[in-house]
Amino acid sequence: MSIRLTVNGESRELDVDPDMPLLWAIRDHLELSGTKFGCGMALCGACTVHIDGAPTRSCVTPLAAVAGKSVTTIEGLATPAGKAVQAAWIALDVPQCGYCQSGQIMSAAALLGSNQQPSDADIDAAMAGNICRCATYGRIRGAIHQAAAALAAPPAKGG
Repeated sequence: MSIRLTVNGESRELDVDPDMPLLWAIRDHLELSGTKFGCGMALCGACTVHIDGAPTRSCVTPLAAVAGKSVTTIEGLATPAGKAVQAAWIALDVPQCGYCQSGQIMSAAALLGSNQQPSDADIDAAMAGNICRCATYGRIRGAIHQAAAALAAPPAKGG
């Protein structure tokens, strides 16, 4: 069965089992390796992608469920919130081993896409499903606050 979807702004058609988890379609058939396999049960967040802008665990989402929808992976994250999060992640040296970070960034960008002034409680709620074995949670929270501040800052004047 052929499934049509948009991945990172590009229309794609995959001729695969519609029950295949989106994660494996992304990694094995579209050769986008930024989305990681963690637990396979939607508990760790390493496989987080955006489907029509909403953070979604790709390891338990059948490909058929995203037919006709827009999927954004870490490779295609180019929203203002996504760019601010990525810049803050680098500035605060958030990753340690880095394995979970694409999922963390995808969840953080989705949060800031809908709430540009999150409280610590908002951040904790949005990030609760993302596990970091290296326990960089303090740096993650700090980076989200820094990204929020960058989004709220007036643009710099040129020249």
